[in-house]
Amino acid sequence: MAGDGEQQRAHRAGIYKRKNKQHKHGKHRTKGEIERENKGRVSVMGLTKKQRREQKKTDRRHKANQLRRNKRDAVLTQKRSLGSRDGPPHLVAVVALHDGVDAESVTRLLKGEGAGGLVQEKAGVAGVPDSFGLLVPRFKQRFIFVNPGKVDLHSLLDLAKVADSLLFVLDSTVGWDSYGDYCLSCLFAQGLPSHVLVCQGVSALPVKKQVECKRALQRVTEARFPGERLCALDTAEEAALLLRCLGAQKQKSLKFRSRRPHLLAQRAAYVPDVATGMGTLRVSGYVRGRPLQVNRLVHVVGHGDFQLARVDAPPDPLPLVFSTQPKRARGDVEMQGGDQDVNDATVKVLMEADPSLRESLQIEAEVDPMEGEQTWPTEAELLEAEEARRNKKVMKVPKGTSSYQAAWILDDGEENGESDAESEDDDDDEEDNVDTMMDGMEEEEEDDASQDAGSGASEEEEEEEEEVSSTGRGPAEQRYDENMDEAEEEEELRRYREAHANDMFPDEVDTPIDVQARIRFQRYRGLKSFRSSPWDPLENLPPDYSRIFQFQNFERSRRRVLAEAAQEEEGAMVGWYVTLHIVDVPPSVMESFQAGRPLVLVSLLPHEQKMSVMHMLVQRHPAITEPIKAKEELVFQCGFRRFRACPTFSQHTSADKHKMERFLTAGTPTVVSVYAPITFPTAGVLLFKQRPEGAQDLVATGCLLGCNPQRVILKRVVLSGHPFKINRRSAVVRYMFFNREDILWFKPVELRTKWGKRGHIKEALGTHGHMKCVFENQLGSQDTVLMNLYKRVFPSWTYDPYVPLPSIREGAGRVEELKME
Repeated sequence: MAGDGEQQRAHRAGIYKRKNKQHKHGKHRTKGEIERENKGRVSVMGLTKKQRREQKKTDRRHKANQLRRNKRDAVLTQKRSLGSRDGPPHLVAVVALHDGVDAESVTRLLKGEGAGGLVQEKAGVAGVPDSFGLLVPRFKQRFIFVNPGKVDLHSLLDLAKVADSLLFVLDSTVGWDSYGDYCLSCLFAQGLPSHVLVCQGVSALPVKKQVECKRALQRVTEARFPGERLCALDTAEEAALLLRCLGAQKQKSLKFRSRRPHLLAQRAAYVPDVATGMGTLRVSGYVRGRPLQVNRLVHVVGHGDFQLARVDAPPDPLPLVFSTQPKRARGDVEMQGGDQDVNDATVKVLMEADPSLRESLQIEAEVDPMEGEQTWPTEAELLEAEEARRNKKVMKVPKGTSSYQAAWILDDGEENGESDAESEDDDDDEEDNVDTMMDGMEEEEEDDASQDAGSGASEEEEEEEEEVSSTGRGPAEQRYDENMDEAEEEEELRRYREAHANDMFPDEVDTPIDVQARIRFQRYRGLKSFRSSPWDPLENLPPDYSRIFQFQNFERSRRRVLAEAAQEEEGAMVGWYVTLHIVDVPPSVMESFQAGRPLVLVSLLPHEQKMSVMHMLVQRHPAITEPIKAKEELVFQCGFRRFRACPTFSQHTSADKHKMERFLTAGTPTVVSVYAPITFPTAGVLLFKQRPEGAQDLVATGCLLGCNPQRVILKRVVLSGHPFKINRRSAVVRYMFFNREDILWFKPVELRTKWGKRGHIKEALGTHGHMKCVFENQLGSQDTVLMNLYKRVFPSWTYDPYVPLPSIREGAGRVEELKME
């Protein structure tokens, strides 16, 4: 016990005291605990939180309900406006997917009185016989039905771009044939709007077989249309149910058309101008999508971009007016002005184009040939010239040569440098020709031999017929041989062999013997790593890049343009029946409309008429078996646009460099790059290959990626050599080069082998192309030494907006032939 004088001290734990873990109650801190710990202090993060995060639970719930209600009301408003008095008529395209079905019988049932509609023939599309307008007083809706019949494929796709619904007519037993399957492949790739499946002839079967037939047809349609209901159409009552189904079904939104004003021409007139050879085209139709601006450019699908002069408002040929009088026997809806001639009626001018605000038709950037020239030297260049004058070399010149003449005399080093610089300016196509020089010589010999054989065929025609009859072959086999084109067969064989060689030995080329490798591959360079090695995207750009337009940030510009277009509320509103006056139109546009092809117009967004480098992500169609080579002319259908170009293929990766593909590979997504007008995604892409007889085959489908001229596409060539003598880590390699200078030139480039070993060139042996190489491990006797070289490639300027329209039946027949093969 301590004394009274001692002061008692408190015990303090030492540094070795054990600290037990706190009890984990499994719950987070409550808001009250957090507030008690903070004691009124507010963190910086709490001050910067958005208001929606600081709302109470009840407020957040009310806000979510309001957003949900607003979206639902917007969808219902858009759905109710289609086909109503304030919206455009419901445009329905009738598409027959089988040769055995009769699409005209479908339209006859819809025209009948049992369907409950009032038919207005003048409200249809001019030039299409089976096209009419239909007023349904019972549903307070109006429809326009168009049956294109057996038209060409592109006309069917153009009609599907603007149609609100597609009415597919199926066969009652097999559904669709090769023709229908070909149409569906193209429509799904382009973007399929709302659709209804209809079959006929089921009611004519016995009652016991009707259910079995419907089940069998339902199983067939599940492959293409999973979950879709099949409608029968044999009676007037079923036609009325079909109209109700079309008017009440959910509409699918296609982004490429809902963001742009567009219309289908129902009437058209052409006023030619003798002085210019062009004319003014007056097109009448209903505005769809977005409000139409008169100062924007208009793209006529398949014909090009044009400017508007003014927009008129003629009387509506298919009005839906609610009567204030007592209800009539046919309902509370009546037609007004249906029999009135549009041309004789008074036309109201809605708006006229302002020349100062109207967008220009300029598609290419202005190229200034003196942009890179310099007429006055800078101070740095003057100092450099003064330094060069002081360090001027003394050179012997002929007697009597002035100082000015002596300045133009070059020594050997300058001559060699100038020749090398000139050789570096060779064209890309010449390099490709040298690349396949040996193959080209063999092909020329084969072509010469085939031409000689063809010239002698006319002289020995009778002898060949006698030999055919003597062999005992039937007339069918003789006709088969007569219809075969030997030149086409040889060309396809050459293409197949080239594609097969590229698959077995990708990018491998033979070093030419008579041309130095440093000259042949002077535009190529080696890369330490294809993934991480730098490549300047602005280096050595072609002259065509001075003609295109580029965005500093394409994605940001796209969002801004689309946001501004969505907020526009001026112009010709959606649902108005207007007449567009399009100036400087060639007469071929009116000739196409008079031939029965649909005339589709779309108002372009800002910058969509300007040329740039467009990239599309596509995948090869499984029905195509023949090889599709890069820079081969293809027909593109991108959104509303249709054009021809020779594309460049490349791999679809997330890196900053992309390897060029020589062929369109099957089963792998491939990026297609072309010079084309700017189009803002999203948009479907279809690629067709045109045959010599005019038909077109669908070769690939995909979507639009965007615009990026700085996308680096590298072409790779692989030089191969054979190990002649193998030591532990070194080997003597031959057949890669054929002279000593080439070995010294490519010495810094890294080597690799097919078995995954890496190495480099150590020295050259002799003067015939043998070189000593060092590797990380010992080589195998069957290994091959490779050297990868790269150069940047660009698309070729082959854009052509005019595409011939083939027959859809020919394309479908070609697909059937490919399937049989």
